[in-house]
Amino acid sequence: MSAIFAVFEILGSLGVFLFGMKVMSEGVQKVAGERLRSIMGSMTKNRFYGVMTGLLVTTIVQSSSATTVMVVSFVNAQLLRLRQAIGVIMGANLGTTTTFWIISYLGLSAKFSLTSIALPSIGLGLPMLFFNRARIRDSGETLIGFGLLFLGLDLLKNNVPDVKANPDAFAFVQQLTGFGFGSIILFLIFGILLTVMVQSSSVAGAITLALASKGWIDFPTAAAIILGENIGTTITAVLASLGANTHAKRAAAAHLIFNLTGVLWILLVFNYFIGIVDSIMPGDINDASHLPEHLALFHSMFNFCNICLLINFVPQISKLVQKLLPVNQAKESEERFPYLSGKIIHTGELNIAEAQNEVARMAELTEEMFRGFIEVYDNPDKDMGDLVKKLKNLEEISDQYDIDLTDYLIRCSTDQLSVHGAVQVTAMMRIVTELEDICDWSYRLVLLAQRKYRKKRKLPSKTRQEIREYSEQVLDFIQFYRQKLKGPLSAKDMEIAKEMEANIGKSLSSLRRKAVKRIQESGEIKAEMLYIDILSHFEKIGNHAFNIFQALEHRAM
Repeated sequence: MSAIFAVFEILGSLGVFLFGMKVMSEGVQKVAGERLRSIMGSMTKNRFYGVMTGLLVTTIVQSSSATTVMVVSFVNAQLLRLRQAIGVIMGANLGTTTTFWIISYLGLSAKFSLTSIALPSIGLGLPMLFFNRARIRDSGETLIGFGLLFLGLDLLKNNVPDVKANPDAFAFVQQLTGFGFGSIILFLIFGILLTVMVQSSSVAGAITLALASKGWIDFPTAAAIILGENIGTTITAVLASLGANTHAKRAAAAHLIFNLTGVLWILLVFNYFIGIVDSIMPGDINDASHLPEHLALFHSMFNFCNICLLINFVPQISKLVQKLLPVNQAKESEERFPYLSGKIIHTGELNIAEAQNEVARMAELTEEMFRGFIEVYDNPDKDMGDLVKKLKNLEEISDQYDIDLTDYLIRCSTDQLSVHGAVQVTAMMRIVTELEDICDWSYRLVLLAQRKYRKKRKLPSKTRQEIREYSEQVLDFIQFYRQKLKGPLSAKDMEIAKEMEANIGKSLSSLRRKAVKRIQESGEIKAEMLYIDILSHFEKIGNHAFNIFQALEHRAM
């Protein structure tokens, strides 16, 4: 019974550690989410910048899984190219080693009391949660997460039994280590399974370091488990890519290939490599209290050497995954506008970038549909059946965009977001609705143009020219909101938007008066009523376009 109780104590310790890491990571993302997204966009110019980006972001959020899942999402949304993504993934592998150093020097050090950090950190962070300013509250959440993380480590350190008190159990472990190189493979597989089960290389690493510090496993065994954890951590990115496009699957595959390649070459020089680590790191390797520092150095040196060896082969890795996962051209042509990945890993603020990019794609769709109407209207003597079918398909895609993006944004809103992030999500939800309405009105215009030609409703050449000029005003408005969706909105931009909407309204009133006058003079009611319907649809699109600017203004506040 006592053994079962001890197991639950260890699991509870891991739970506190994992929850603390989650709270701390979410707090950091709230405080620095906007900067992290800009870092991802500005520091991935080449593979070397990508490595630095992955290292920096993972060190900040303390989760390589969060970074690699974010990379998969960014590739899925085409915010990153595959070669850039591979560089970021390499850096994320190195960045996750900082967790090992923190655990080794602060978490499992006999000379250091974790409660001297954990409790004051929680005590300082708790009152900050009650401040009105969002940044102070988010900083308080980060401090509480930091404290809980170290409290979990302290519990883990105290609850993992010492090997001297359990000689029978240790005898079983010794039997597993008696197969030479076979034991290395055995514990490598154990590391993979452990990481897949807990879905966190940091938690798996904490378990490994705790076992090593208590004398349950020796240096080679623990190093083999860490190698397995490097493979196991790729599973999270693979799972995240399952509902994504081919490009995202390639990024996840590149992550797996990079880590597998590293493990394969180090197994060839395993004994020499751990000997080099032992010669560099002070402390007796036979003393369990020194093992955590040795393992932290092993983890960092392995990932650093792997980057140095493979960074020049990024183009080859990219070509390999492209060959292994070819793009289905037929499917790509049917799904011309790729949808968001169906899975959201809880990376808080970092999910917003993918949503922003998809909103911009939907805005591109609105312009294409309106231009399609203009082409149909301007070519009464051509067979436009194929174009109309294409526009019908685009209208259906816009409906699917509305469903997918709204669902994605709702799931984003249930995650931990900063006040600014929550405002952004709310604004995007409104923008998505307005964009879908613009697509609907554009397709209705196409149907009106078809009806005009089918019913042979003829308008004077001057009237047709008025429609073309009016459509140019609407098209300019569409292009303007497309431009502003990608950047900041200034007060001057808002004034321009108001002026554009007012001009569209004035043009509508003027053209309607002219139409009524023509009806009175010629008695041609049906053609003119069709003309007025087209003008009304233009006005509707202008209203929805201005609503987008109001949402953007709200987002900027």
